[in-house]
Amino acid sequence: MTVVTRKRKPAEVGGAVFDRDLDDLPQELRWREWMGRIEAVLFSSASPVGREDLARVVGQGASVEMLIEDIQAELTGRPYELVQVAGGWMFRTRAQFADAIKAAAHFGEQSLAFTEMEMGVLCAIAYHQPIDRAGLADIFGKEVSRDLLARLRYKDLITSGPRSPRPGAPHTLVTTETFLVTFDLESLRDLPELELQRNEG
Repeated sequence: MTVVTRKRKPAEVGGAVFDRDLDDLPQELRWREWMGRIEAVLFSSASPVGREDLARVVGQGASVEMLIEDIQAELTGRPYELVQVAGGWMFRTRAQFADAIKAAAHFGEQSLAFTEMEMGVLCAIAYHQPIDRAGLADIFGKEVSRDLLARLRYKDLITSGPRSPRPGAPHTLVTTETFLVTFDLESLRDLPELELQRNEG
């Protein structure tokens, strides 16, 4: 009995043939090419890229996770790193170079400047989402202003969630993917555990 195997047809991208499997290359060069493709995709993206998207540029026999590990190993000692956040991977500058970047580019702290109240509200939403304004008022003992929530929306850290079961069915608030990326979280499960303060006495 003869078994006939058919080679998969390379995918077409923009009218040109895109060879994912690179069967004509030796294994080591094939792996290098796959690493280069993943690095190029991540370098060109301003947001995290998920596993499924990365898998589209490498062959059937490639492990995205192992390719990522090899890229990360090569970045040891570099001023940037490849990190997993918000369900995908992206390049981030290492924390110790933040001051140098701000000094050179005059970034200041404009994009991530929070008042104490803004940070408190953002934390409350992150830990209690989905939560509506009445729920925030219960936590803070006063109404949270619409302007403050609008500032957090403008920074794309929060957005509207499902409607609340309260009378009037107000929209709730939830955090966004930008929130995860900003605070280097892969998912909400990575939020630090809250320390409950107890009044002794």
